[in-house]
Amino acid sequence: MRNGIVQSIDITIATVSEPLLLESGRTLTPITVRYETYGSLNEERSNAILVLHAFSGDAHAAGYHRADDRAPGWWDTMIGPGRALDTNRFFVISSNVLGSCQGTTGPGSENPETSRPWAMSFPAITIGDMVEVQHRLVTALGIETLFAVVGGSMGGMQALEWVARYPAKVERAVLLATTTQLSAQAIAFNAVGRNAIMSDPRWNKGDYYHAEPPSQGLSVARMVGHITYLSSESMRMKFGRRIQDNDGTARDTEDQFAVESYLSYQGEKFVDRFDANSYIYLSRAMDAFDLAGSYGGLEAAFSSAETSFLIISYSSDWLFTTEQSKEIVFALARTGKEVSYTEIQSPYGHDAFLIEYELQSELISSFLRSRRITPGGR
Repeated sequence: MRNGIVQSIDITIATVSEPLLLESGRTLTPITVRYETYGSLNEERSNAILVLHAFSGDAHAAGYHRADDRAPGWWDTMIGPGRALDTNRFFVISSNVLGSCQGTTGPGSENPETSRPWAMSFPAITIGDMVEVQHRLVTALGIETLFAVVGGSMGGMQALEWVARYPAKVERAVLLATTTQLSAQAIAFNAVGRNAIMSDPRWNKGDYYHAEPPSQGLSVARMVGHITYLSSESMRMKFGRRIQDNDGTARDTEDQFAVESYLSYQGEKFVDRFDANSYIYLSRAMDAFDLAGSYGGLEAAFSSAETSFLIISYSSDWLFTTEQSKEIVFALARTGKEVSYTEIQSPYGHDAFLIEYELQSELISSFLRSRRITPGGR
């Protein structure tokens, strides 16, 4: 069944009288959050699931904004009537993270003190700051306890932070293709992306909002990042060594391999919907995330959790590896938490959590059905 038309909602969750204290020690106000909801909240307010998006995601996780939209939300295969996150049972919330450029306050938003975009004067943000904003949103919606938090990649980092920061407010956590800290290799790729942006002459130290943006630098950053989302096997299957738009034989320097053309397209498409400064801020937040370092070890981070866990990794994901997922599993087991774990055999690399919806749907549906709950109103 196709999901229908959904509407994004903007809400202010931090004001001059109630600013948000960031982990950096600075305060931020105002803060607007863009979010969407699917399904209905039950009378007990006990069926809410918070979906947490990855690096370049947004609040539009399912459905369509207009009848003529060509594509639905980024996780439409997982959210809806009868799907893994069944909107006949659950009230699903998806919000855009702090620091982004998709409706929630970020470096492209107006600084109230200057009436100009914040640009690089925007305060440094962390995964914990994103979760604090989400907590304010959930509270504003009248929800005290979440039935589940669900997130992949950077979304999984947020889910981990939710469990550590609010251990009595999350009943279930579904973690897909995620980690408690980035590897040196992942940090290195993020650093290359940031340097590509900051090397673009149009970046102008982040002050480009009334001029041409650093499109070339952002495009290259996306190209580099996109390589990390794929696997060698998926690139071989999809592209091989084919040359684009000819008989497959390279003749001169103007010919492009199919993979080159694909990456160029991804970079150009990304420039149309994302802000270069947000790329810098969000990638730095991912780099800085260290659950064990923040809480004195993984066992300490999970010690107070009243949460059941489902953890899924993907065999060809070399960015957030199976070994990193198992580290979470072992830490949870040592603290006596209820945890289920599966590695899905997939050739699609890190992007598998966005692609392998049939396999992961069965796992997630079963995990969420393990406790009866009053469905929301129709």
